[in-house]
Parts: sequence; structure tokens; C-alpha cells
Amino acid sequence: DSVTSVEGSTIRIDCSDGFEVKNATVIAADIEADNGIIHVIDNVILMG
Repeated sequence: DSVTSVEGSTIRIDCSDGFEVKNATVIAADIEADNGIIHVIDNVILMG
């Protein structure tokens, strides 16, 4: 699957084995913070 970012790039999402966004795997999801929600990933996501 894929979604479109705010700047217009296509972001690939893979949920077949865990949850992966581009080449970053989500390590921890939905951590509540005072100013929003945090998702911990194992790689830097660069757009473009």
C-alpha cells in the first residue's frame, strides 16, 4: 500500500510482517505524549 505525503511524495507502507514505512520498521507505536502521539522507528525516513 502507499500514501501521499504533505509535500506530494508517495510513501510505501508494508504491513505484511510488522509495520514498515519506506525502509523504517515501527518498533513502538501509539506512545502518548503531552503534545501528540509518538511512533518509534529504526531508521531515518528521507522524503523525495
